[in-house]
Amino acid sequence: MEFIAPELLSYCENHSTEEDALLKKVVRETQAKVLMPRMLSGHLQGKFLQVLVKMHRPQTILEIGTYTGYSAICMARGLSSTGKLITLDKNDELEHMVRGFFSESGYANQIDYRLGNALDLIPQLEGSFDFVFIDADKKNNAQYYQLIIDRVPSGGIILADNVLWSGKVIQQEGQKTDKDTKAILEFNQMVADDKRVENCLLPIRDGLMMIRKY
Repeated sequence: MEFIAPELLSYCENHSTEEDALLKKVVRETQAKVLMPRMLSGHLQGKFLQVLVKMHRPQTILEIGTYTGYSAICMARGLSSTGKLITLDKNDELEHMVRGFFSESGYANQIDYRLGNALDLIPQLEGSFDFVFIDADKKNNAQYYQLIIDRVPSGGIILADNVLWSGKVIQQEGQKTDKDTKAILEFNQMVADDKRVENCLLPIRDGLMMIRKY
């Protein structure tokens, strides 16, 4: 769900740096071959991620939830020549497609693509993460956050996607709260209450929580 009128969204996209041929290909292939293509980050969010990484200049990025690789490619383009991006996903059926996109991007040597349950993989990773993008199963957002928060240095950035959940975070009286919505509400409140960080919830696409560690 977008939270601005389609015409305004188109205006924003038309006045942001255009998607290149590879990103357009990722979109086409995802829409043609993969279930739930709306999970793709897309033009506006992808460009926002790329510019933010270029501004922040992280040495190590952790992405939780690769999907078909659109956001990973955008973020990799913001890395320095010595930076690396670790991206985790549990869907091995997409591996061939995703690795192909990474190879075409020219950043395959800087992208460490790992398959498995992120809750198991994260404790196996070494070092700290200057920049984290959480975009996986929403029920585990809080667990992902707790696994990485102490490994993010002061000034580090964490982003969490889909935190408005198609507007379901604003419940009508008497409306039943499903498990995913409940998990997102609890995550958003947990971040707002965490004295280790400052945060801003942005109505970009389906809601993007930007968190900076003090």
